[in-house]
Amino acid sequence: MDKYDLIATATFGLESVVADEVKALGYEDIKIDTGKVAYKADLLGICRSNLWLRSADRVRLKIGEFHATTFDSLFEQTKALPWELYLPLDANFPVEGKSIKSTLFSISDCQALVKKAIVERLKQKYQVNWFEETGPRYTIEVALLKDIATLTIDTSGPGLHKRGYRLHSVGAPIKETLAAALVSLAKWYPDIPLIDPFCGSGTIPIEAALMGLNMAPGLKRAFVAEQWPLVPKELWRQARQEAEDLVKTDRQLDIVGTDYDPRAVQAAKQNAVAAGVGEYIRFQVKPLSACSSQGEYGKIICNPPYGERIGEKAELDKLYQEMGAVFSRLESWSHYIITSHPEFERLFGQRASKKRKLYNGDIKVDYYQYFGPRPPRTFLRSL
Repeated sequence: MDKYDLIATATFGLESVVADEVKALGYEDIKIDTGKVAYKADLLGICRSNLWLRSADRVRLKIGEFHATTFDSLFEQTKALPWELYLPLDANFPVEGKSIKSTLFSISDCQALVKKAIVERLKQKYQVNWFEETGPRYTIEVALLKDIATLTIDTSGPGLHKRGYRLHSVGAPIKETLAAALVSLAKWYPDIPLIDPFCGSGTIPIEAALMGLNMAPGLKRAFVAEQWPLVPKELWRQARQEAEDLVKTDRQLDIVGTDYDPRAVQAAKQNAVAAGVGEYIRFQVKPLSACSSQGEYGKIICNPPYGERIGEKAELDKLYQEMGAVFSRLESWSHYIITSHPEFERLFGQRASKKRKLYNGDIKVDYYQYFGPRPPRTFLRSL
């Protein structure tokens, strides 16, 4: 089957996580760059990538890449690409753009020029002078980076973080894609207990449960490429059936999400049911001080407030100090905390085993990882 150039876009700091997810799908010709992971796949790979990538923002189909420092060059090289192989006569093809450290810095001009070049190409191929654009949507992006233009078509539609299960939200919920990445980076496995003591609307526990059950995160949503003639509907049916067959509903998971706010816990329960994992997570109304477990080993993964959602600095400092005291009671557990607070380690009372710089939306954050002792072999054999 023909191979296509795909790009899985990623939040800064998560590129390696996304690359691992791409490899897990069986695609090995992978190139990691800032904010994206490029790889080759067949048409079925477009379906599988959208269904299975947990930490990627979206999946793009690359049409071409070239050097461009003038508008004439951008126009002619865009026009030379085989757009008719991807865009049907009735295609709705808006053009978006971005430009970073490039000679062609006017994004609106670049967008207009790329649109015009594609129209001219399609006029020649379809022998028409006007396009109604009433058919499937093909959102084209012209991305200029250091004078290299990359032209892609979005295959996802709404971002991949929109799983379809978040019916209710409280506060400022973490993106589903970032939550999945936090669980992956914590190296959590289905046989390990997990607690989120700041569960909010339940995103981290739900993403962990989806992973624990081997449930594709995109099973409950649609993708824009499902309407494309390029990708046969039979391939989408095949990919969805594969995903459904791989779900491990017989697994027992020990996942707990707690929050002091009853409204948050109620929202989390409803979201978990919508995600199909309601029976695998225990959500409870509890203050941080009541965080505990009878399990000797496990992982805490959480997204506590870090400034934007708590007004008084003194109150936030007190919260982090309490976290240090409470989590220390689970001394054989590992702790994973994401926050933007620059003094977190001092307030928590312990230096992290490892830190990773990430972004939560537009907020620069650190992912503090505290590794607990390795369970003895006798414990591991009992799992």
